[in-house]
Amino acid sequence: MSGRTQARARPERTCVGCRERAAKSDLLRIVAVEDECVPDPRGTLPGRGAYVHSAVVCLDQAVRRRAFPRALRSAGVLDTTELRNALAAEAEATP
Repeated sequence: MSGRTQARARPERTCVGCRERAAKSDLLRIVAVEDECVPDPRGTLPGRGAYVHSAVVCLDQAVRRRAFPRALRSAGVLDTTELRNALAAEAEATP
């Protein structure tokens, strides 16, 4: 043994709201289904995805900067009400 520790590479993604890099497991994947942003916590829905922190502040920044249509390559405005409700429910569940 050489005594070196091997650090496992962890995939990183950038939050479209605050533009900070974080581990993929710390961010929530968002996909566009028709004209709506839908959370994809398991990361299995088909299509292009965007990542955001599980904080309403990052969601607000992403909406204000119009980051979701750009990141998901969608024409027009995407509805984020379901996403906002999911983040609010997660914030209430977390103590």
